[in-house]
Amino acid sequence: MDSAPNSRRRAFAAAFAALGIAFLALALYYALSGLSAETWDYSLPRRIKVLAGISLVAVSVGMAAVVFQTVTANYILTPGIMGLDNLYVFLQTLVIYFCGSGGLGELAGPPQFVATVALMSGMCALIFVLMFRRRDGSVYYAALVGIVFGIAFEGMSNFMQVIIDPSEFSVLEGRMFASFNRINVGLLGISAAAVAAAALWMLPDFRNLDALTLGRSQSVALGVDYRRAVLKSMVAVAVLTSASTALVGPVTFLGIIVASLARFIFPTYRHGVLVPGAILAGLCVLTFGMLVTERVLNFAVPLGVVINFAGGIYFIYLMLKYRSL
Repeated sequence: MDSAPNSRRRAFAAAFAALGIAFLALALYYALSGLSAETWDYSLPRRIKVLAGISLVAVSVGMAAVVFQTVTANYILTPGIMGLDNLYVFLQTLVIYFCGSGGLGELAGPPQFVATVALMSGMCALIFVLMFRRRDGSVYYAALVGIVFGIAFEGMSNFMQVIIDPSEFSVLEGRMFASFNRINVGLLGISAAAVAAAALWMLPDFRNLDALTLGRSQSVALGVDYRRAVLKSMVAVAVLTSASTALVGPVTFLGIIVASLARFIFPTYRHGVLVPGAILAGLCVLTFGMLVTERVLNFAVPLGVVINFAGGIYFIYLMLKYRSL
């Protein structure tokens, strides 16, 4: 008779295979369906670019969401709570407020992209490092400070949006939601490098994160350097979230969807399983969402709106579920 660990490994392998096949089927259908000899040269490169952006966002959001939930010991929170989405919208609003809508096009090159990612990740990392150290390692205090900063950025953005020209606000409104159709191809390589660097930096710490699921006291008893593990994780989360947000825009509720799917499909504490599971789930969700946005809704609604709508409903469900426990 097969042992329980072997059966579990086979079940996980089957789940990974099913997710991988589902993504490949969705990606091939998205890339090849509806093509003709007249549209092949235009449509196929655009769709491949979209799939490349989807892959980067799925990797960054999937890893960031699972790691953040482990560090905070809360399966409802996501990195969006640190206010990075609001900071991104504030930066876009700031450019239009002072430079006009043409400023967004002029400030869309690699140097400006790197500056945006550095500013967003640096602010988040600085807040967490300073607050985490001052409050004796309180993750929740650092997260609360991030929420306050996010509210402040949202308030300043709303103030400037009220007084800018309505035509320029319409341009800004397009930047307030994630869009995979306006990805700058020149930025894909820079984003991939940032995401790969953060992911490779985190890989050796997966075992420490496994121990963190037991709680602070138990992980310290097992020999984990709690402060170092948490700070390193949060810096990596900040870089991953900033890179994906600066590339396509804010996808606030994507993290909670893919992390919850991964924990449901792979009921384990091991991050070597959960993180790849969340990435595959993100690939499937985003590719299916693009199909719905383009083929069903005819681009009437951005993908970010669809994701946030579904994720918002699921978030409310989780709040009611945990409240009843």
